[in-house]
Amino acid sequence: MRRGKPLGRKQGNRPEQRRFLIYCEGECTETQYFKGLKAELRALPVELCMGGVHGEPKSLAQAAIEHQARAPRSAKDRYTAYDEVWCVVDVEAPVPHPGLADALRLARGGAVNVALSNPCFEIWILLHFKDITAYLTSGQAQRLLENEPGCAGYSTARKHLDYASLRALHGVAQSRAQRLRSRAEAESEGNPRAVNPRTVNPWTDVDVLVEALRDARNGRAGKR
Repeated sequence: MRRGKPLGRKQGNRPEQRRFLIYCEGECTETQYFKGLKAELRALPVELCMGGVHGEPKSLAQAAIEHQARAPRSAKDRYTAYDEVWCVVDVEAPVPHPGLADALRLARGGAVNVALSNPCFEIWILLHFKDITAYLTSGQAQRLLENEPGCAGYSTARKHLDYASLRALHGVAQSRAQRLRSRAEAESEGNPRAVNPRTVNPWTDVDVLVEALRDARNGRAGKR
């Protein structure tokens, strides 16, 4: 009996997900937040790192650039460059970090994206619970979060963050962050290029990074 061709299953070509490298300057709040988000997104390839001198944005940007450069030669990085590299940076207030302008120029020249918060990352967390429109120093933002009932466990001394309490509020926080940026653009006569987030307080675009991660997990991301 003549045998026919074996019946085989066609192998689907599932596109490989975008790979993210994220450098945080804060080893508590920021790192805990992105670890929680990474766990939620499960299979998305995200490498979280601390880098440079703690709280110093220029060394953070330099560390991210160097990591991206060595990734194709690194077993830990699967011998593969990252599709998107980000630094999570605080402006700080009342006195902006003196190295911030240099850090932003260095990041831009090294094709590193920056998720910037003014005054600090805590403003992004606060937006999950309330509208924030008034100027805040870094200390004031941290104390507000310490007194926020929805963020139990966080204190200025012990910056513990429970990501699970934030998950369902992401959409609200994103809308509030977008409104802050729209307000800044309106005050600059609608010209986004005239907006300097280093001088706009409060401000955050951490939601842009979060959406990039969520889009990549759902196969919607394009090259940024």
